[in-house]
Amino acid sequence: MARKILSAAILAGLTLSFSIPAEAEFGVGADVVSRYVWRGALLDDNLSVQPFLSYSTGNLEVGAWSSWAATSSGANENDLYVTYSSGPIALTVTDYYFPNGAGSDFFKYSDKDGIHQLEVMGSYGMGAIGVTAAAILSGDPDTPIYVEGSYECMSTDDVSASLSAALGTESYYTSDGDPKLISVGLSVTKGDYTAQYILNPDAEQAWMVFMMSF
Repeated sequence: MARKILSAAILAGLTLSFSIPAEAEFGVGADVVSRYVWRGALLDDNLSVQPFLSYSTGNLEVGAWSSWAATSSGANENDLYVTYSSGPIALTVTDYYFPNGAGSDFFKYSDKDGIHQLEVMGSYGMGAIGVTAAAILSGDPDTPIYVEGSYECMSTDDVSASLSAALGTESYYTSDGDPKLISVGLSVTKGDYTAQYILNPDAEQAWMVFMMSF
């Protein structure tokens, strides 16, 4: 039931956004990453292309984001999202879709197969400080929770840098299912290029990621 409600919310957002003509804006672009690391976990160790398409009007944004591996054996992902923002607060509903899942049926919703995962996320940003909390309500029976804090420690016309730390719950994020620190990272961006150093204390692993944006 939760999955059907959230899916309806995404479709409603799409319908609403295209019915409001004033000050609409499209966004399109792509990132190329050396490897795909997400929330302290290595999802794909291959070069990946991550395109996005968005449409925004007023406080509402709807869009699609994907990650496609350069090799046939890599992990692929194709997501839809709706975001409503008001001042420093934003609420996002995301449908994570994994085409390589069992059957690869876009219209198949099952916690067992994990082809789709629906998440509700709230975020707050004020100055250099940012806080994000997210819960996967469908696609995993344990309802894993993710909480992240970030701090922008440097910002100039040419270079920006930020520090982040994140906690995760359940076996979806952690090695034994207990709440753990799953990501500590440093991200530095200069122009269209970003380098990230990511450490997962729980998994005892670290990665360096390079990204180029278009």
